Amino acid sequence: MKLNKTYLALAMSAILISGCSSTEEEGSLTDAAQGTDASTSGYSDGSMSGSQIGSGNGYNTGSGYGSGSGANLGPEFSDPNNPLSKQTIYFELDSSQVKQEFVPVVAAHAQYLASHPNQHVILSGHADERGSSEYNIALGEQRAKSVERMMRSQGVTAGQLEIVSYGEEKPAVSGGGESAWQMNRRVEVGYQ
Repeated sequence: MKLNKTYLALAMSAILISGCSSTEEEGSLTDAAQGTDASTSGYSDGSMSGSQIGSGNGYNTGSGYGSGSGANLGPEFSDPNNPLSKQTIYFELDSSQVKQEFVPVVAAHAQYLASHPNQHVILSGHADERGSSEYNIALGEQRAKSVERMMRSQGVTAGQLEIVSYGEEKPAVSGGGESAWQMNRRVEVGYQ
């Protein structure tokens, strides 16, 4: 965790020194860096009913995590109608705010983790290829921290969560263009 803080400090210093010009393509990390990203907007007091959590969103993880990772997870992780089968949360360009459609997915994982205190996950943040490496590392970390905050607010302990940021280094989809970039702006929930 100390290493991630060091990377964040270095990334933020590099951004400040370089002037961090804001363009439509690269955007600005201002909200994410200041932590003003609500990341929990849209789920009121944090309590959700089973019917709110139970609907799928059509996204598949394709991340290699979950039931195939040796984590001995239950059948709910392979049921496409269960939000636990979705282990990838996608983000808008230059944003670390969890999109409304993924709030139930994060809530389902939080509920599972809270009821399984021995379970541990790695929240890995990613960004598309636009922006500098330092910027993308910082943005990936802010995305992972947004998911972490949501989970912590729903009873998941700090010891169950680990954050890592890969920035643009591990794309889910190769190539350029919006269709590839939107798949690369993500946080993967990896059960250990």
